[in-house]
Amino acid sequence: MNLLCQIAGVSRAGYYRFLGRPPSTPEDMDLRSEIQAIALQWPAYGYRRVHAELVRRGWKVNHKRVLRWMRSDNLLCLRRRRFILTTDSKHGLPVYPNLARTMVLTGINQLWVADITYIRLQFEFVYLAVILDAFSRRCIGWALRRTLEAAVVLEALRMALALRRPGPGLIHHSDRGVQYASQDYVALLLEHGIRISMSRIGTPYDNAQAESFIKTLKYEEVYRGEYRNLEDARGSIREFLEKIYNQQRLHSALGYRPPEEFEALCVRAEKSA
Repeated sequence: MNLLCQIAGVSRAGYYRFLGRPPSTPEDMDLRSEIQAIALQWPAYGYRRVHAELVRRGWKVNHKRVLRWMRSDNLLCLRRRRFILTTDSKHGLPVYPNLARTMVLTGINQLWVADITYIRLQFEFVYLAVILDAFSRRCIGWALRRTLEAAVVLEALRMALALRRPGPGLIHHSDRGVQYASQDYVALLLEHGIRISMSRIGTPYDNAQAESFIKTLKYEEVYRGEYRNLEDARGSIREFLEKIYNQQRLHSALGYRPPEEFEALCVRAEKSA
């Protein structure tokens, strides 16, 4: 027996545990199949998000069981690739203090966070600007262009303004990049009564929420395939941001709900209060 276990690469104790393991029931097989389907659809989900998705689908299962099966099936998410920043803060334009650092959010359109990242195509790099509502994590504005000029962040901001039409008092937070400090961008913010906030020097965590979103985008969309050209990238990223991320992806900070569902619940709660 010892020789057979050595050849198979298992311990004797493991072999006897296998012999004594009860057979899987049809319900167990269905649940395990559901876990595999969720993990394949959402490769970046850890066992907690998979467990939350199972509960949303009507399953009653312990999170430890989900972890055990995901580990045995090699379905636990992979480590994300290193994130590369694209910020140029060495400029002579005015910068603004960090107003977002001490905010306690109670609703949407109180704080927007913005960031820029690069997207690699088959033969070139393009640049994506995004704006999120910090309360709901919803992506409310985005733009994809070939250059890092201020036009890309202006396009994303105009999309967010058209979607939200915020009242005065909103704070817009970004890093100190030249695009966000540009005269045209600052003028558009001030025109709509939006207060400007920027990260402190040498403090990357000041814009952590936007950077976390960029990492999610890279791992769950960008790194999963290759874009042939700008239009191909724009179509795929639009699908991910507006349908998958905003409408389907579960967020632990939102009670494992997608951003649009979370916002709808908040609106209903306000109306019933």
